[in-house]
Amino acid sequence: MKPGRNSSTTGPHRETAGALSPWRFVMVFGGVSLLMDFVYEGARSVTGPLLAHLGASAVVVGVVTGAGEAAALGLRLVSGPLADRSGRFWAWTIAGYLLTAASVPVLGVTGALWAACALVVAERVGKAVRSPAKDTLLSHATAATGRGRGFAVHEAMDQVGALLGPLTVAGVLALTGDDYAPALGVLALPGFAALALLVWLRARVPAPVAYETSAGTAAPGGPAGADPREARLPRAFWVYAAFTAVTLGGFATFGVLSYHLVARHLMSTAAVPVLYAAAMAADAVAALATGWLYDRYGARVLVVLPLLSAAVPALAFTDTLPIAAAGSLVWGAAVGVQESTLRATVADLVPVGRRATAYGVFAGTMGAAALVGGALSGALYEVSIHVLIATVVGIQAAALVLLWLTRTRRPTAVRGA
Repeated sequence: MKPGRNSSTTGPHRETAGALSPWRFVMVFGGVSLLMDFVYEGARSVTGPLLAHLGASAVVVGVVTGAGEAAALGLRLVSGPLADRSGRFWAWTIAGYLLTAASVPVLGVTGALWAACALVVAERVGKAVRSPAKDTLLSHATAATGRGRGFAVHEAMDQVGALLGPLTVAGVLALTGDDYAPALGVLALPGFAALALLVWLRARVPAPVAYETSAGTAAPGGPAGADPREARLPRAFWVYAAFTAVTLGGFATFGVLSYHLVARHLMSTAAVPVLYAAAMAADAVAALATGWLYDRYGARVLVVLPLLSAAVPALAFTDTLPIAAAGSLVWGAAVGVQESTLRATVADLVPVGRRATAYGVFAGTMGAAALVGGALSGALYEVSIHVLIATVVGIQAAALVLLWLTRTRRPTAVRGA
């Protein structure tokens, strides 16, 4: 469909990419993510207790959850460039969501630790398949809505699903006596709904890049689908990726946090998803706040991320429930910044024709760091919590130095936003 077709003549952001305006595209895409977050965040909320139930130690939980994040992020090194080369962003997005939707219900019926570990990683592989393409599609619409605001609203809608999923799992666990099969099996329903809505959105907006070209904010580098070898990723992107990697290298997974809560008898297994849901609410608030501030002040707002990450172990690994719960909320706020403002900055640093590749490389760097962070937090937890806290504080101090070196330019205001 050509830009301008079926568009209205009023307003600075006409419906030029299909039948939806940029903000409506963001909102519908947010609906897809809401439903799918219902699925996989519901499962992730009990990953630690589920693996422990099958015989996993803290180290195994840390390594598996870290490896899952590494798969979700590291494999984007492949899916990102392939999406750029093929230009088939919708196909990659749909395939990734399908893999996640199929993996989660099976996780609840497996009785073997190795199979559960494989399914945890498989669910994350689905995220790796879809994310560079999905973020590229979303970045086109946010060129018209404002990078920070568009990604923040999308992330906030994510977290509605991330709130409902764990609460649903908690309710089913409470009713069934901690039986994981029905608790995870019910998540097949929102998974199917997400796929149906995604297919509908693709039919309505087959070429979202028109949002960016019509807004006049596209960075140089050619259209989506251009040969990614035509340009190099800018130096500022690499420094920014290094900052992100260091920050995540000192960031614990919720699997380790929830393991601590259950192992120290601070919280029951059924109550853990409720806390996770509260953390996802903190995620949404932090995403909205930093997203709006990013559009106004630029990447300097990311100074909050190392500060939050340093506070997590100091709070979450105490033996006092209110303080430990507060640590989980801080963890959720840090994840909100990671999932929204970090991604928005990449779109401002990299031209259109290299954006899926950049998201893949960026996520690959994050994946390696996530593996380090998960394994490090699990290993140091069993050695000494005090050593864990001191190590994380030192890592986050180094991240602040890298952020200062990045000095990302303040993004220009979006015309007509």
